Amino acid sequence: MLLVDLVAIQMQAGSGAALLVLREHDAPHRLLPISIGGDAATSIAVAASGQATPRPLAHDLMAALVESFEGHLDAVEVTDLQNGTFIANLALSGPIGERRIDTRPSDAIALAVRLDAPLYVSEHVLDAAGALPQVEIDTEAIDAEVDEFRGFLDTLDPSDFLTETSDDTTDGADDPTDGEHEPIGGEDDPIDGDDSIDGEHDPIGGEDDSIDE
Repeated sequence: MLLVDLVAIQMQAGSGAALLVLREHDAPHRLLPISIGGDAATSIAVAASGQATPRPLAHDLMAALVESFEGHLDAVEVTDLQNGTFIANLALSGPIGERRIDTRPSDAIALAVRLDAPLYVSEHVLDAAGALPQVEIDTEAIDAEVDEFRGFLDTLDPSDFLTETSDDTTDGADDPTDGEHEPIGGEDDPIDGDDSIDGEHDPIGGEDDSIDE
C-alpha cells in the first residue's frame, strides 16, 4: 500500500458531481482522480477546513460512533478497482480487536479527515488508474497548490452546508486530462479536467463507487 495525500476537490460543472484527487506522497507523485457525489465532496471539504456545522452531518455521526466505542480509525485503504469501481476498506481497531470494513472511498475519506487517519492506495490501483502529471514535477509548485487548497478550506462557512441532500453518486475512476471542471480549491488546480475511463457510467447510489456520474 502506498501513502497518498488529498490535494484537491473539483466540482464538475452542470452535473453536481465532484472529482476528488489523491496524490502519491512519494515520487513519482501519481495522481488518482475519483468521481464522487457532490454531498460527499461537501462533507469532505467542510471537515478538511476544520470547521463544524451547527448540526452534525452523517460523517460527523460516524466519527462520533467510532470514538464513543473506544475505536480508532488506523487507516483508509483503497484496495481495488473492479469494473471501474473503486473498492476501499476502513482499517479499525478497538477493544474487540482489529476489523476491516468494506466502504466507498468517498465515505472512508470523509471519515478519515475527521479522525486524522492516513490514506493508502494499493500499488496496482495506482498502476491501473493513476496518472503522471502532464508537466515536469515541481515539488514546490505542488506544495503551493496544496497550501492554496487548504487556504480555500479555511474560508468555508459551515452555514452553507446545513441541508444535506441524498448522495447517490458512486466513486469511480476518472482521469484529469479532458473535460471541464469547476475547481473548488481555486482556478489554478493542477488537474484540469475529466479524463474518465470510456464506457457507460453507473448511476450513483450503489453500494460501491462507480467510474463517473
